[in-house]
Amino acid sequence: MGLEEDIKQGKKFTNDYEKLLVNIMFTNSWLVEKQSALFKPHGITTPQYNVLRILRGAFPEPCTINTLIDRMLDRMSNASRIVDRLEAKELVERKVCRSDRRAKDVVITEKGLQVLESIDEEMALWFKQFAGVDKEKVAACNEFLDEIRSAI
Repeated sequence: MGLEEDIKQGKKFTNDYEKLLVNIMFTNSWLVEKQSALFKPHGITTPQYNVLRILRGAFPEPCTINTLIDRMLDRMSNASRIVDRLEAKELVERKVCRSDRRAKDVVITEKGLQVLESIDEEMALWFKQFAGVDKEKVAACNEFLDEIRSAI
């Protein structure tokens, strides 16, 4: 099915650039919806998953809230609130920063690592659904999206 059918577009797009941007936004929303359904049984959201992955990548070193903000996929998310929620679920822990006692470091807990490990298995199965997509097209699409961000 094409984009026009998916969004029930009655008229043609003004140009291919407009269609491309709408297609990217629609596809992003579709992917977030699919991932949210995957994360829901684990009691976390997509932004929380993103923060947990950042912390796992830095583990055993901690991250500051500013580091999380810089590395998050959705920079409009409130990193402090996300960390608060993850801390309430005992998936992360805050510690006093060694270099700046006024700041707090955030580190993933063993429980957080276990949640990510179980999600990793499900994500691997989810990615297998895309196995039929030509790998050269995937690489070209990645290059193209990088090019779009570089153009502006």
